[in-house]
This record gives sequence, structure tokens and C-alpha cells, in this order.
Amino acid sequence: MMLLNSLLQALRSIRRNLMRSFLTVLGIVIGVSAVITMVTLGNGATLAVQAQISSLGTNLLQVRPGQRLGPGGSGGAPSFKDVDAEAIAQQIGGILAVAPEARTSATVVANGRNWATSVMGSTNAWLQTGNWTLESGREFTTDELRVGAAVCLIGQTVRRELFAGGDALGERVRVRQFSCEVVGVLASKGQGAFGNDQDDLVLLPLKTLQRRVTGSTRVPTLLVSMKDGSDPERVKASLTELLRERRKLADTDDDNFNVLDTKQLADTFSGTTRVMTTLLGAVAAVSLLVGGIGIMNIMLVSVTERTREIGLRLAIGALEREVLMQFLIEAVVLAALGGLIGIVLATGASIALAQVMGIPYVFHAGVNLLSFVFSAGIGVLFGYFPARRAARLDPIEALRHE
Repeated sequence: MMLLNSLLQALRSIRRNLMRSFLTVLGIVIGVSAVITMVTLGNGATLAVQAQISSLGTNLLQVRPGQRLGPGGSGGAPSFKDVDAEAIAQQIGGILAVAPEARTSATVVANGRNWATSVMGSTNAWLQTGNWTLESGREFTTDELRVGAAVCLIGQTVRRELFAGGDALGERVRVRQFSCEVVGVLASKGQGAFGNDQDDLVLLPLKTLQRRVTGSTRVPTLLVSMKDGSDPERVKASLTELLRERRKLADTDDDNFNVLDTKQLADTFSGTTRVMTTLLGAVAAVSLLVGGIGIMNIMLVSVTERTREIGLRLAIGALEREVLMQFLIEAVVLAALGGLIGIVLATGASIALAQVMGIPYVFHAGVNLLSFVFSAGIGVLFGYFPARRAARLDPIEALRHE
């Protein structure tokens, strides 16, 4: 009964000063909504990064010449050969597919339109290593790969730009100085992990690219897809040993190639986004403390305004703990109300911003519950001192207060 009476008295006091109560909880509202929005968007960004890196391929190893990644990373190290891919597939266990990859940039022309795009050269294994599927058409035949036939697969962006999104099968596309027949159209994959358009490409048989486009037999990249359940470290060790042998490196020589595990890349990016999410959430949480200070300030004003009322209650027999409970509940109600409003605003803001940013909206019940509990805790923490001050007033002095 004492709790119920204290709650009713607290609600009546809040209702008497609606504008002041609203301004008091505004800090809590801003703090809670900011924390939830930042954490929710951070979690969505983490999932988006993981999905984009996963689109590069499942359990994928990328092997490139040189000791490091990036421009100039090859350091003059020799490129690979297509037979290296065949040797890896045949001699290392736990391998699902191996694809040699060469690429260049070129302007492609069809139907009186032209478009600058990436031109890739590889085998059908490239589709498997990169989790590509065909929307229509077929893969390359064995004979087409062997002789370097004038055929190609195109991505959705190239189809849109050259054929206005229409049927491209059987059409001819000119790549630099030669024309190839479109035998397949790749299903869309969207934006990549580094902001690139993965659908903006033309795929040729490797020998076709080497003979008719680049004039070079260099293979800058080997894509190695591992089977599910394979031990990545064992596969990488076997791969390193085989390539050192094929590249005739002595025991004292350093590797003149590097192996990138896309899972490690995903873990690195995910860890970075999680750290940034935690940092932004912590910065936003500072506004909760500011809101708590606002509650304490208003509660102190309220105690001063209601000194005679408090004195009268104490004089007619109210206990100190009843007065303490009344003001404490009033502070908690203000903070909890601010927390509820903040959760509602944060949910709407998170959904809207996730759509604008193109990332998934991830509802996290734990974050919402923790924010609400924290806001109520702010009410207890910053409301206790004013409530304690009210409960310890001398009734006689309080009744004399003007």
C-alpha cells in the first residue's frame, strides 16, 4: 500500500508540472535513443560487412604473388600459371575448387552502346569459388575452355547498360578488338565488401583473355575454395609447401606469394565495426549521465518548492521512508518514462536509417532492455540525494519555510 500510494503521489506531482517533467526526461530520451540507434546500426553494419565478404566465396583462399597485398606488393615475384591451379586441385586434400583468375579493364560494345567494365578470364571453377550462379544460359564447355573460344558470361550491370536489361543470350559483345557470344548471364550479387559493383563484369575463358585481350599468359591470382569442415591451417600449410616446391624456392628463401583467408578478413572487419559500435555507444551513453543530472536538478527544485508540504506530512505522522520513497519513485518514473519514449524513437530511427544506409535492421532485445534498466537506474542514482534530503527535513523548519 505504501508503494502504491507513493506511486500515485509521484504521478500526480508529474501531472501538475507536465512541461517541466517533459523537459526533465528529454535528456534521458535523447540518451537512450542515441545508444540504441548507434548499437543497432553498428550491428547491422557488421552483418552487412560479413555478408559482403562472404559473397567473395565460401571458405575461400586468395593466393597472389609477392609477400604482401596492395599495389606494388608483388615485388617482381613471378605470376602463377594455369597448371598451378590444376596441381593444387589434384594434390591437396580438402579442396572444393581451384580457379586461376586474370583480369583487366576494357570497354565493351553492343547494340550501339559502350561500357567500361572489368573483364575476367578463368574457368568454370571460378563460378564455384565465388558462389556465382547463372540466371540464364550455360557455363563454358570443355572445348571452349581448351581452345579459347569467343564466348562470354556477363553480369547484370553489363546486361543493363548494353542491352537495357533485356535478353542478352546469343547476342554479340565486342571486347576491344574481338567479338564474343553471350552464352550466360550471371545472377546479381550486388555491392562487394570494398564498395565495388560485383555485377559489373564480363567473364571469358582464361585462354581467350590471354590470347585476345591481354596477350599475356600471366595468372595474377589463384582462388582456392575449401570444403566445409576442412582445416584451414592444414590446407594453407599444404598449399604453401606445394607452391614453394613448384616455384623452386630453397629452404632459406622467403615465400614469394601470399595467401589471404577471406574468413580472417571477415573477422577483422567485423571486429573493427564492433569496436566502433562500442565506442559510439559509449559516447552516446554520456548523454544519459547528462539526463540524470537534469533529473537530480529538477528533483532538488521540487523539494524546495514543496518544503511546506513535506513538513506538514512529517508533522502529522508520515515516516521518513515514506517521503523518501515518494520522491525516489517520482525520479524513477521520470527516468523510466524517458527510457520508454527513447526506445520507441530509437526503433523508428534505426529502421529508417538502416534503409537509407542499405544495411539490415537488427532488433536486439538485450540492448533495448539494458537501456531501459539503465535509464531507471539513472533515476534511482540521481533521485536518491534529493529524496534523502526531503526525508530528512525538520518538520518545524519545513513548516516555517516561505
